[in-house]
Amino acid sequence: MGPLSSPLRLPVIDFSKENLRPGTSSWASTCKEVIQALEEYGCFEAVYDKVPLELHKTFFNLLEELYDLPLEIKRKNVSDIPYHGYVGNQPFTPSVYQGMGINNAATLEGTQDFTNAIWPNGNDDFCKTALHYSKLIAELEQMVMKMVFESYGVVQSHEDHQESITYLFRMMKYRVPEKDEDDVGVPIHTDKCFIAALHQNEVSGLELRTKDGQWIVFEPSSPSSFVVNAGDALMAWSNDRIHAPLHRVVMRGSKAKARYSVGIFSFHKGIIQVPEELVDEQHPLRFKPFNNFDLLRYYTTKEGQAQENTLKAYCGI
Repeated sequence: MGPLSSPLRLPVIDFSKENLRPGTSSWASTCKEVIQALEEYGCFEAVYDKVPLELHKTFFNLLEELYDLPLEIKRKNVSDIPYHGYVGNQPFTPSVYQGMGINNAATLEGTQDFTNAIWPNGNDDFCKTALHYSKLIAELEQMVMKMVFESYGVVQSHEDHQESITYLFRMMKYRVPEKDEDDVGVPIHTDKCFIAALHQNEVSGLELRTKDGQWIVFEPSSPSSFVVNAGDALMAWSNDRIHAPLHRVVMRGSKAKARYSVGIFSFHKGIIQVPEELVDEQHPLRFKPFNNFDLLRYYTTKEGQAQENTLKAYCGI
C-alpha cells in the first residue's frame, strides 16, 4: 500500500477525570461525548490513566517473551470459537500477523487456563500481570456500556446485559515486513463484538474508516490512550444508531520494530435483541434476535466472507 496522510483525528474523550461517577455533571457530559462519537464515528480515543504506564511497559515486555516462544507452543492456545485462539503462520492470515487470546478474560480461571496451556509448569508473572491488565481494561468497557445504556434510557437492562458478557483478551503482534512483502497486518473488517478497547505500543498501524470513506490513522495523543471501537453486536443492539466502523492494520513505511497491541473484546453469551425502547417510527426494527458467537462463526464461512455487510446479511430485516 502507498503512503497515507490524513488530517482527521478520532474524538478524544477523557476518562481520567476525578469523580467520574453516575449522577455527576462530568458523567453526564462524558455520556454525551461517548454517544456522539459512537453514532458518528463508531469509535473514539479514550484517555484512561487507570492502567499505570508501568503496567503497560511490564505487560508489553511479557508479550515479547510470549511471542518468542516456539510456534508449536503458541499453537497450544486453542479455542472452538473463531479468532479466540492462536492465529498466524497460516495461508489465510497476513504473513506479518500473529494473535493469541485469553477466553473468559478478566477472571482468574480464564487467565490460568491460558497460562497453564502455554507454560505447563506455570508462569505467575504473566498470569498475574495479564489478569490485572485485562480487569482494568474491562472496567473501561463496562463504563462505556453503562453510559450507552443510560443515554438510550434503558438503564434497567444494563445489569442483565453485564451478567451476560464474556471477555476475550486478544494479544497481537505485527512484525516488520520484509522487503516487497505485503504490509497489511489485518485486512479491512468490522468487529463482531459489542465493544473493543485496544492499546498499542509506540508503533502505529491502526486505521479506521469514516462513514464518508475517509481513513483516520490512529496516533494516540497520550501514552494512556485506548481506542474504543463499536462492533456489529452493539450496532445491532442499538437498532442501527451506533456505527460499527471498518478498520484495518497496516505496517506502513520502514518501521524499526514490531507492533504489539492488546485489547478486550466483549461478547454476549445469550441472544441479542433490540430493546423495545429503541424501536419507534424514526427507527423501525432493523435486526432480528441473534447469537453473538453464531454471527462470528457466520463471518468465517465462505458465504459470510462474501457479504458486503455481514451483520445485515446475517440478521437484518
